[in-house]
Amino acid sequence: MKKDILESLAWAGAMILSALAASYARRQGYIDQDTVLRIVAMNGLYMAYLGNAMPKKVVPDAFVRQINRFAGWVLVISGLIYAGVWAFAPIKVAIVFGTGAVAVGVILTILYCLRLRSQARASV
Repeated sequence: MKKDILESLAWAGAMILSALAASYARRQGYIDQDTVLRIVAMNGLYMAYLGNAMPKKVVPDAFVRQINRFAGWVLVISGLIYAGVWAFAPIKVAIVFGTGAVAVGVILTILYCLRLRSQARASV
């Protein structure tokens, strides 16, 4: 557990550091604002990495394993869509579709959790 937290904190630090470095490079004139937005938006690749790692976590509860598998797939797909849209689409399109992909992923995961919960209550 402690290793997971430290790893997550390290990734969060790397994401913040890359955003700050990109902002500094823009202020110095090395890159433009569009490039800064695209660098920061590559956090979608980190989302895909996390989604890939989620189902591999060992948990004792069958419901949690089901949720981890589903949420992992959703996170991988929405993270890749987010990163792909930000890498290749115009900024206005990327904002709408990238954020929309992540929002749909979160909503689907919540609905899946609620469905499993209602099924568990119905079987008791």
